[in-house]
Amino acid sequence: MVVTLRNLQKWHGAGNDFLVDVLKDGDSAWWNADRARAVCQRATGVGADGLLIATLGTPIKMDLYNADGSLAEMSGNGIRCLAAAVRQVTQEQWHSLEVLTGAGLRTVTLAMDGDAGYGGVSMGEVAFGHDLDGSLGVAYVGNPHVVVLDDDAWPDVQREAIALRLSSMEGGANVEFVTPIDRGHLRMSVIERGVGWTLACGTGSVAAAAVFHREGLCENDVVIDNPGGALRVQLEHGRATLSGPVQFIANVEWLEV
Repeated sequence: MVVTLRNLQKWHGAGNDFLVDVLKDGDSAWWNADRARAVCQRATGVGADGLLIATLGTPIKMDLYNADGSLAEMSGNGIRCLAAAVRQVTQEQWHSLEVLTGAGLRTVTLAMDGDAGYGGVSMGEVAFGHDLDGSLGVAYVGNPHVVVLDDDAWPDVQREAIALRLSSMEGGANVEFVTPIDRGHLRMSVIERGVGWTLACGTGSVAAAAVFHREGLCENDVVIDNPGGALRVQLEHGRATLSGPVQFIANVEWLEV
């Protein structure tokens, strides 16, 4: 019988929670879809929206599994959690870190005060896709998003049906339901590809801000209220910066027999 012990950290960014494995030896190949799905399962595993694997090097490499075991290209909240976990393991006091993601190289800034912090990440260029009936727009932030103008009269079961239809039209996408509060403030809920309802989505917040700005419905500097907390998106020359909180939850020993 082979027993494997993984020392993980659990972090969240505005309620978007992740397990992080920081690897000094680059042994990321141990993780696979089945193991990621097991550890992220909330009833029989530790529970998380996703699993982040940080391979130390120059730059740091980030691999991301969704809760269902599928691979994702990028997470705006997750990359802050990963940077904080790396800083905790290495005990280095940097304020800026380069991370190679499935969507390309990203620069993370991070200021920590004990187990809590606030950081930003350069999210790169936001690209727009073709229009889909029933949506305000489609945007790509390293991963695909469909942005919908929300209606407070819709029950969640109706939103879920809308998300299923729109996501399938994109071959799998996150779907954001967004309500404008004023030109500098939006409210959003999100159904994430490979996860379901989450308390926050960083890339989704960027997509929502970009689509609303394109339509003339918000400024280029906007606060997005996610169910788990507020994120800030700044748009400039087609590129985006995402800022938000990060919070340590626990160290976790994950034993696989």
